[in-house]
Amino acid sequence: MTFAGGATLGAMETRFDRDTALERLGPNRFLGRIDPGWHVLRGPNGGYVAAIVLRALGLAVDDPARAPRSLTVHYTAPPVAGPITIETALERRGRSLSTVSARMTQEGRLLALALGAFSIPREGLDFQHLPMPAVAPPAAASPMPRREGETIPIHGRYEYRWAVGEPPWSGASEAVCGGWIRLAEGPRAADAALVAAYTDAWPPASFSWARPGQNVGGLPTIDLTIHFRAPLPLQDAAADEWHLAVFRSRVARHGFVEEDGEVWSEGGVLVAQSRQLALIV
Repeated sequence: MTFAGGATLGAMETRFDRDTALERLGPNRFLGRIDPGWHVLRGPNGGYVAAIVLRALGLAVDDPARAPRSLTVHYTAPPVAGPITIETALERRGRSLSTVSARMTQEGRLLALALGAFSIPREGLDFQHLPMPAVAPPAAASPMPRREGETIPIHGRYEYRWAVGEPPWSGASEAVCGGWIRLAEGPRAADAALVAAYTDAWPPASFSWARPGQNVGGLPTIDLTIHFRAPLPLQDAAADEWHLAVFRSRVARHGFVEEDGEVWSEGGVLVAQSRQLALIV
């Protein structure tokens, strides 16, 4: 079986690579697998699914000079553990920008629809008015607090250090949270697929606003958009580098809540911004 789309295609050094890898079945068709180690409450984490889809889109574009710039995934049904199929279409290839789509299915059931934009670097406006949050470094930050008896498989896939906002179910005045994150299994430079996973790997910001004992279940993602703001992996990235992930929600209404995210390198580079809409269950 020949897999593609991992950060180190030959070595498959990490579980993340293995669990997001794809087998090419045809020019525009790929076989993957949903691993239960990335599950949350009702199924796999949305960021993990986005990482798999992004790999398929990158293989469809098939041009290392065109880096991912935007990814939008609409989640139509929760996958179960086991094989999945992704079919892609190169919708347009321009002089600098490629637009590509994907459909993820499992035994004929549609799981996700995705659109991606891949582009070479372009000259033009260059500014950043968004500062990196001032937080304690990873070594001085506290491990993420856990609820007694909580067993969520994906939490074992990452190391977390709480650095922004209040812990879940603390009744904070704002729905803001975040901190440092990296893979728990060992050194691996953060490419676009891993950063995509980071954008949905932290507990929801809404949980920090929730009061102790308040019955807030999972927040399954309806759609997730990621804007990649730097070529990945960063040229000077260390394999064991942490990333700072910060998330904010401002409106919960009619059973849905939005969440905006930022992912920063340890050295202060904004590598991704995200926005998702989640269902409150």
